Amino acid sequence: MGAKEQGATAGRWQVIPRTLSFVTHGDYILLMHRGIHKRIFPGHYNGLGGHIERGEDPRKSAIREIREESGLDVVNVRYCGTTHIDAGTNTGIMLFIFTAQATTRDVIENDEGTLEWLHLPSLLEEFASGTQRPFVEDLPILLPLIFGGGTLPFFAHVSYDERDQIVFNLTT
Repeated sequence: MGAKEQGATAGRWQVIPRTLSFVTHGDYILLMHRGIHKRIFPGHYNGLGGHIERGEDPRKSAIREIREESGLDVVNVRYCGTTHIDAGTNTGIMLFIFTAQATTRDVIENDEGTLEWLHLPSLLEEFASGTQRPFVEDLPILLPLIFGGGTLPFFAHVSYDERDQIVFNLTT
């Protein structure tokens, strides 16, 4: 079947492919405290990631985004799951989630926000007891799943209810 017969036509549901990566070094995880000037998730903590470029597969994109945003070289890049995000428009997001191990904790500055190494076991306890930090809304779900012994890979569909609150439907 040729490219023109694949069914990618205007008017159909379309998604933007992105990656999200959680980089660890020992018992620490690297999170981006996004700048308040950013359009997406201003002032919130998130992993590293971004758009998948044409010609890239999700794994290569994850490695490139980690390098661009932190300067880190990583090993043991592992696929953890996919989240299909429906934000109520004609275009959604397909998010490919990875973990990776950094060979050092020396990061570079970037214009996305401030990179912070957080103690992962303490962070998981913080999620269990109710966090006060401004995390992107799915991190308290994703990080315990990925680092707390959940079944991987996972598949999830994310949507929002009438109060604009996240609805996270998980399939393992």
